[in-house]
Amino acid sequence: MKIVLALGSNLGDRESNLDQAISELEKIIEITHLSTLHETAPVGGPKQGDYLNAVLIGETQLDPHELLALTSKIETKLGRVREVRNGPRTVDIDLIVFGELQIKAPDLELPHPRAHEREFVLAPWLEIDPDAQIPGRSSVAKILAELAVSE
Repeated sequence: MKIVLALGSNLGDRESNLDQAISELEKIIEITHLSTLHETAPVGGPKQGDYLNAVLIGETQLDPHELLALTSKIETKLGRVREVRNGPRTVDIDLIVFGELQIKAPDLELPHPRAHEREFVLAPWLEIDPDAQIPGRSSVAKILAELAVSE
């Protein structure tokens, strides 16, 4: 199944944190595309430093809940502590889309419920997939253009 993951880091050696996360992800999925790193201001949460963000496209045989559990384990392994909502983090791995699945469960919502609002997800995603679509919404290119107009 084709998946899209968004990664971010704003604590410690951000680039190294993302490199380590990608290395760990390569053990559980096949990464087919990886964006360049994008530096972005934090969205929401307390005052904190800027993020480095990336998006990757991959293939997996895992189901969405298995993948979510494994990405959470990677975050923990790399030092993520969940104390403050939208707080700073060593690494954040968000499951953005999982094929065409649309899920609304207490522990998982697909596509990611705020992906369409986040330029730091959309811009790197568009970089590696010009035809990207958010299931149930629209093309990433169209959503990103609409965000730029509204700013």
